Amino acid sequence: MGDIRIRQLSAPAICNTCAPSSSGCTTNDRCKLQNGLKMDAQNDILGACTADVKLRFMQNGLQLNPDKSGALVMGTANQLRAASSLTSVKVAGVDLPVADDIKVLGVLLDRRVTFDKHVSAVARSCNYHAQAIRHIWHLLTMDLAQMLACSLILSRIDYCNAVLHGAPSGTIHKLQRVQNNAARIVHQTPRRSHAYPLLKKLHWLPVEQRISYKLVLLTFKIRQTSAPAYLSQHIRAYSETRSLRSSDVPLLHVSFRQTTIGKRSFSCAAPTTWNSLLASVINCDTVSVFKSRLKTHLFNFGYS
Repeated sequence: MGDIRIRQLSAPAICNTCAPSSSGCTTNDRCKLQNGLKMDAQNDILGACTADVKLRFMQNGLQLNPDKSGALVMGTANQLRAASSLTSVKVAGVDLPVADDIKVLGVLLDRRVTFDKHVSAVARSCNYHAQAIRHIWHLLTMDLAQMLACSLILSRIDYCNAVLHGAPSGTIHKLQRVQNNAARIVHQTPRRSHAYPLLKKLHWLPVEQRISYKLVLLTFKIRQTSAPAYLSQHIRAYSETRSLRSSDVPLLHVSFRQTTIGKRSFSCAAPTTWNSLLASVINCDTVSVFKSRLKTHLFNFGYS
């Protein structure tokens, strides 16, 4: 069936019971009980919904395997603390234990959405292939070594890297060390040599700029084609209340988010990154011209 991800299970900071109080109800036992009841109610709704899905599958000659599914609660520290009592989720009549992480399309999701475990797994895989290339680098030309590094190492760094936008700097630095190591292997330099000049010679964008490149390119294609629909619905043009010199620039509306996790959502991260680009970059009509200008801009920004 796939993986069940529950992102928000806690009630608002001020509930209906304690609304008259200006101080909120973070220590109110009655409010905590209502939060727990809401979590139980959501669990029951999920169980009833998945049971109906299983019945619909059986009516069409298909079999749903809830035992092969996984459940993960994702949220902020306060939300996870409020949902600490939730240990299992009912899916199609089967109680699934809440896991600490699950893998979806090769990406390892964790409870706090830091992607630290995912990046560590990618780094281990890349280091394995980097060591294999290092063993035979005396037999390789620079062009062939670069080809191997791009196909075996950079392809793993770039896979689904848009989800890493806004991730902790320590998480991004793990991938940057992997890319630095790949540049040293291509140039056949010592392990402790400075990597940035080597990256610049190879015209490789740093990891943080590679993440921005993927996110902005996806945003450009969505604006051009309005597809896929589940992402295009989060992209809206920014409307000026009065005429300004910036009115000719196709800026995007940035959704307001209070939490760090919320600011990393596509509806907030994509417009924020898009609006930070130069007008000469985002005023493009074709994908090829946009990609060229975008890489030049990010390259100059990354190595300035």
